[in-house]
Amino acid sequence: MKYLLKADEASQLHMEWGSLTWYTSSAQGNSESLTTGLCVLNAGESNPRHYHPNCDEVLHVLEGKLLHSFGDDEIPMGPGDTINIPRDVVHNARNTGDIEARLFICFSSSDRQTMAV
Repeated sequence: MKYLLKADEASQLHMEWGSLTWYTSSAQGNSESLTTGLCVLNAGESNPRHYHPNCDEVLHVLEGKLLHSFGDDEIPMGPGDTINIPRDVVHNARNTGDIEARLFICFSSSDRQTMAV
């Protein structure tokens, strides 16, 4: 297993709502216990509602403002705010600002599973 992931080795997925960049995971070959990444939400966009059946997620807002759905609740979040989302809780984030929202994300599994709702 490798321990260092160089910047140009991170895998990036572009979506119509923004992007996901993965830094740590079993797929990246540098972790057997967690997944980390950066989620970018374009202004006014949201990712689809989903849940993770095999792991918890921690989401930390680096930049921007968002409304995070958490089950039936909606939680406003801004820079410096962190939310812990237990496995199986349906959630998503909506960027309510006029700039990109940048979110550091971490999962308690190196092979996170995502289920659409």
